[in-house]
Amino acid sequence: MPLPRPSSPRILLQDLRNFTRERSTVQWMAALVAVAMPVVIVIGFITDAKTNIAPGEQLIYVDSWGSNRTDAEIKAAQQKAEAERKAAAAARQAEFKKLEKRFGMDEN
Repeated sequence: MPLPRPSSPRILLQDLRNFTRERSTVQWMAALVAVAMPVVIVIGFITDAKTNIAPGEQLIYVDSWGSNRTDAEIKAAQQKAEAERKAAAAARQAEFKKLEKRFGMDEN
């Protein structure tokens, strides 16, 4: 059985024109929406992947201490830092207590 002859470009364009004329406007609109939705989703993913991925600047503060500090000075500095940390934690807890009372979540 022989293979069919290849069509000319003119015949292919005519066939494509006839195919498009048979479709209604509603079918073309539905096809447009069906193609546009995944395109928008893919563009959204690509755009989202390029935003906010680099870490921001980070400042690191370092305390410089002399090498001739005594153990007592070191312990005093540690106790002072611990007291400051506890005071900050207590202040934060007090803020949460205020919010708890404001929203009526307190157990009293």
